[in-house]
Amino acid sequence: MDKNNASNSQVKKQGQFLQIWRRFKRRPSAMIGLYLIILFILIAIFAGVLFDYDAIAIKQDIANRLQPPSWEHPFGTDDYGRDILARVVHGTRISIGIGFAAVALGLTIGTLLGSSVGYYGGLYDMIVMRIVEVFQAIPCMLMAMIVVAVAGANPVTLAIALGLAIIPTFTRVARGAVITMREMEYIESARAIGSSDFRIIFAHILPNCFAPLLVQSTLSMAVSILSVSGLSYLGMGISPPVPEWGSMLSASRIYLQDYSYMSIFPGVAIMLTILALNLLGDGIRDAADPKLK
Repeated sequence: MDKNNASNSQVKKQGQFLQIWRRFKRRPSAMIGLYLIILFILIAIFAGVLFDYDAIAIKQDIANRLQPPSWEHPFGTDDYGRDILARVVHGTRISIGIGFAAVALGLTIGTLLGSSVGYYGGLYDMIVMRIVEVFQAIPCMLMAMIVVAVAGANPVTLAIALGLAIIPTFTRVARGAVITMREMEYIESARAIGSSDFRIIFAHILPNCFAPLLVQSTLSMAVSILSVSGLSYLGMGISPPVPEWGSMLSASRIYLQDYSYMSIFPGVAIMLTILALNLLGDGIRDAADPKLK
């Protein structure tokens, strides 16, 4: 009997995901966001195949410095003669990698914490949420700056710093979703047949919290990528010569008037990535809402 119920529940969930996907596909802006994200992920994965990191993205070639866009260098070259297209491509790996790692950390810890406080409630909920509110009052950028100032600036530190900064957001999202579901009939039925709290939370509640957590993941990844670029622009993130969009923008400031292409291309990369993530998040949110057809 229990196996039949589990099978029926699995089929129902697959049907729900299929309906969400169908509604998602009907939104052109959402599909554009999805295609752009897939493109950026593929660029990040195959960056080393497209351009040699040491020979093109890092190695200086003073004889070719500050060259405008051409067939040989489609995005031009920077003040050290390095190919800007190659640096933007490798910067994709840095920015998306840090953003993904930060969201993975924040999502994992925040979901575990939020689901537990949402399910058990009481004094445990009150204490944890007051602590979460204290950390949430600290801006993401400031939290990252504090951690970087203490531990140093490198990709791992940045990912941890930004992940810690977004844990409170995921905690609140997971808690709110769990609270709305913990008193539903199928949860009461699971308790009645003797299911453990662990099984109820991870097999019955959290799968139904997938949509809001995924939406929050896309938005948090956008914030993380923007924060990495901002920190690098301020000199507290990824340091040159490592190609990172924010540090490339920072290095191009003094050449903005005469060599604007140095800042245009990394700026466009940041803009398109943030736009794609927001379009994707909005599309998932709308598709997951059964009231929207």
